[in-house]
Amino acid sequence: MADNVTSLFRTGAHSPSMAALARESGEAGPVDFCIPCNPYFPSPRMMDELTNRLRDIITYYPSSADTITAELCNLLQLPPQCVAMGNGSTELITWIDHLLVRESLAIPVPTFGRWTDQPLETGKRVDMFPLQESNGFALDPAQYIQFIRSRGTRAAVICNPNNPDGGFVPKQTILAFCDALADLDLIVIDESFLEFADAENEPSIVEEAVMRPNVIVLRSLGKNFGLHGVRFGYMVANPGLAGRIRSMLPKWNLNAFAETVVFMLKDYGAEYVESLHMVRRDRLDMARQLSTLPGLTVYPSQGNFLFVRLPVGAEGTVVRDRLLTEHRILVRECGNKIGSSSRFLRLVVRPQVDVRRLVSGLESVLYGNRRGAAVPELSTGTSYSSGTAAVDRLVSSTSGQGYPGIAAAANGMAGQPQPLTAAANGMVAQPQPLTAAANGMVGQPQQFTAPANGMVGQPQQFTAAANGIPGQPQPLTAAQTRGTTGMPGGLTAVNAQGQPQGFPQPQPQAMPQPVPQPVPQQATGWPNTPPNGAGWPAAAVDRVG
Repeated sequence: MADNVTSLFRTGAHSPSMAALARESGEAGPVDFCIPCNPYFPSPRMMDELTNRLRDIITYYPSSADTITAELCNLLQLPPQCVAMGNGSTELITWIDHLLVRESLAIPVPTFGRWTDQPLETGKRVDMFPLQESNGFALDPAQYIQFIRSRGTRAAVICNPNNPDGGFVPKQTILAFCDALADLDLIVIDESFLEFADAENEPSIVEEAVMRPNVIVLRSLGKNFGLHGVRFGYMVANPGLAGRIRSMLPKWNLNAFAETVVFMLKDYGAEYVESLHMVRRDRLDMARQLSTLPGLTVYPSQGNFLFVRLPVGAEGTVVRDRLLTEHRILVRECGNKIGSSSRFLRLVVRPQVDVRRLVSGLESVLYGNRRGAAVPELSTGTSYSSGTAAVDRLVSSTSGQGYPGIAAAANGMAGQPQPLTAAANGMVAQPQPLTAAANGMVGQPQQFTAPANGMVGQPQQFTAAANGIPGQPQPLTAAQTRGTTGMPGGLTAVNAQGQPQGFPQPQPQAMPQPVPQPVPQQATGWPNTPPNGAGWPAAAVDRVG
């Protein structure tokens, strides 16, 4: 397998399938840190039921898409005329492009590859808005709006959280973005990973989307339920938009597995909600463990994955191939994502026992046998040092242009907090990368104590050198450890006539606990079902997918 491993990844914008890896190696698949699935769902009880029903599932035709969609809408408390279900979100993206994107589409990058590739394949102009590494890849909506206006783009997309970095935009900011661009042909808010976010209690805009003429919300079921192979997802929009997409879909575009799962969900709601709590808990622990690796940068995330930058000198493809061949660990190297490079990996959140194996594998590949280490030595007899980590942070903080940072230091500005442009536009407190080698002590664990006391929003002492000065303590709130960047305030944009336009001030919302208590299992019905049996309100249940 070692001889052919690199060729396996020549698959365009995606990694090879687990089936391809298994065929090549002739053994069971590797530990999967690549495919962003929920590792805790389906529960063993639900999987046993699916196994017992396998013969019928693969023998008989499924019901029509209308029947399956109606059942999902009954659970979500959404009107069926506002929903279209697809054979995976990529089927819906394909039809959105064919039917609703006329000439151009704007998308922040890096992001999910189909949002850049699909319109290009059909001859559209794709206006790519680069997310800045120096800002932790955080999206500034006001600048994005200005970019869209300057380009004259007619359709715009935001992935929230974004893939691969996990960046999150608060609900009220998303709604203000939609209102500021109400004259566009189309706005798509891709919420495929929103189920894993805990920055807000109700972060989805599905209820608001059905009231707007040009907004589509895209949701995934496979990612949330840990069932990528089933291929199912859905979109929510006003009846006109949803009807146009639904009219083009085949009557039997959903398979029998998808139907079976949708009709089983009402009996497994408590286990599903608990699985999300467990993923959020593991995300905090995984970020803490990875941040102890010298020179490795971990970016805040609200998805079920973490975006990391490798130390100086490490090549992502080499690290990926060696992790697979030497340690049987599969990771997502992001060099083929527009707006990223092979210095970056996307690592899916997994249980702690798997994370320990990942960290051990990374330690071996990056720093282990020095003659074969992915991180080169500075000189004979020296290992990767805190000084090298500081240079790495300087390069990052200036988007690869180190000189301005040096000049600032010469002028006495080193270490002084700089105003954040996005903060002035409402994105308060851009997320800082969690860097290792704090206090100049290579390999020492960081004081990352947000989950220890469970006090959400209490300042935690995290001593990474966020400003590029090793050893200077930086306060990192618990909200930042979960990837939220604060509530928006006073965003300014322009309207269709080019006049300044203010964004409304959202009301602060209570932050959830980072490690919620498991939800007790119920025999039937989804958690918190109203006494009248009507099911969850849409605001609470839309996060099923």
